[in-house]
Order: sequence, then structure tokens, then C-alpha cells
Amino acid sequence: MRIRFWGTRGSIPVTAGAENIRAKIKRALRAADGKRFANETQLDKFIDNKLDFPTRHGFGGDSACIQIEGGPDYLLCDMGSGLRRFGRQVMQQPGPHLPRMYHFLMSHVHWDHIQGFPFFPPAYVPGNTIHIYSCLDTGMLAAALQQQHASPFFPVDWNELGADIIFNQLQPDRWHDINGFRIKGMLQSHHGDSYSYRFEKDDKCLVYATDAEHKQARERETGAVIAFFEDADLVIFDAMYSLAEMVTVREDWGHSSNIVGVDLCLRANVKHYCMFHHDPSYNDETLYKILLETRRYGEIVSDGRNLKISAAYDDMVVDI
Repeated sequence: MRIRFWGTRGSIPVTAGAENIRAKIKRALRAADGKRFANETQLDKFIDNKLDFPTRHGFGGDSACIQIEGGPDYLLCDMGSGLRRFGRQVMQQPGPHLPRMYHFLMSHVHWDHIQGFPFFPPAYVPGNTIHIYSCLDTGMLAAALQQQHASPFFPVDWNELGADIIFNQLQPDRWHDINGFRIKGMLQSHHGDSYSYRFEKDDKCLVYATDAEHKQARERETGAVIAFFEDADLVIFDAMYSLAEMVTVREDWGHSSNIVGVDLCLRANVKHYCMFHHDPSYNDETLYKILLETRRYGEIVSDGRNLKISAAYDDMVVDI
């Protein structure tokens, strides 16, 4: 399967900001001081090989939305602001008005995870079908999505959407067949409840586990999480805070840390741990520093186990 990240921030979308962009330009100019580039190829090579990730790229600013490829239809998790960019790309593809099927797995209905839906162009196209699945109560889920379309919050009422929208109730801790995948949900510790999802297909496994606070205080609860993550090829994990922040000023805020993710993934024999739901107050340099520190911690505690560690960014693609 292939995973595309359309939005990776938590709580609220963010922009790079003028000061951060100016700082990036300064770093790039310093690195290029005295160099001459005969053509675009040489310039691209310099950018790719000589500039660090926070300078040449960055983590992006859209809120949570990922796409999972490998089935006959579109399959996504959550509807953060990144959904707008996904929808725009779909509409640019050949035959954008041909009837299409979309499947959404919803972790929960906090606004950063649903705010992209009013700006999702396929929802306005008659003939499209949108299936929305969650272990949450479907009545509550429908009400949340419909309310953000209601006046005075948005100018287009829910009843004016052209697509057929169907809400589907999932039972946690049971397997469901959706779009060619086996999918199971698990309740997580988060205000208002949140669910992680495990996707299996052709001996490959993805776990999407955002918006959860894993304190590891009770081994029974920790053991259930480890069993859910067990042998996954990729775990997309809520690593919103540093460990120090999680256990001090942000305790009980409903999110986990970079270090907790390493410990859980090592115990579950996960192949690739991907940090997700980045704090909106962290700039690219801070997130990159956290990534390097997390990798160093992983090297120290891994005891020979091979765990790949990355930090999700907008437009990132991972194949498993």
C-alpha cells in the first residue's frame, strides 16, 4: 500500500510565516555564497544535497488528512485542512466529473479533523458517493459535520451538497472489510473519545493512531496498544509534544510524545514509526531537531532492533 500525507499538523493549520521564510532564505544564501550554477539541474542538485530539510523544504501546515492507496476507490483518514488539497488534485485529474467513490475513516470530530470537508470539491459533484466510517456514534458524527455547514458558519448548507453521503457505524475491536482492506478500530484516551485504525492488506499493515495520550501508567492498557501495533509495517503516531511537555504543562491534554512512540513501537516490533499531528507552535527547525533527537533516542534504546523513525510532512509518500 502507498500512504500520502495531505496534512500533518495538530489543533489548527499554520503557515510558515514571513520571519521563518526570511530565515530560510538567509541560510540558503549563506550556503550558496561564492557558488555559481550554470543551469537549473545544478541548482536543484545543490538544494537537494547541500541544504538541510528545514531550509529546502519543511513540514507544512495543513491539519490531519492521509490517503491510503491500494484499493479500487479512494480511502482516507480524517478530514483536516489537507483534504482541500487532495480534493483539488482529484478535480484536476482526467474525467473529474465521472462518478467516484470515497471512503473516510474518522478518528474523532475535533475541528482540526473535520474542517477540510466544506472545501472538498468532490462533495459538491452529483453522482459521487462518500462513505464516512467511524467507531464513534454516527448520529454525533453526522451532526458535527452538518453543523459546520450551517449558517452562520458556512455559506453552503449540508443539504446543498451534490454527492451522496452515507454514514457507517463500525464496531471497535472487530474486523471490517472496506475498499479491499481489513480494518479494525480501537478506543484511545482522548477528550471526547478518539479511535485508532489498523489496516491490513496483502500481508502489509498500517496503523493510524492519532490524538491519543499514552501515559504507559497501567500495563494492561499499554499491552492492548502494543498488541494493536504489533508487527505493523508503519505506525502513524500522535507525537505532538516532547516528553518533558507531555508530563508537565501539557499533561492530560490528550496527546502523546515522540519518546513514548519509540517505546511502544519497539515493544510492538514495528518497522517504521512516523511522528504525526505536529504542534502548531513548532517551526520547521524545531520539528527537525525533535526528529534527530528521537532518532538518537531510538538508537540508544533499540538494543539491536531495527526501527525506522521519521516525521510526517505535507506531501510525504510512504510505500509499504
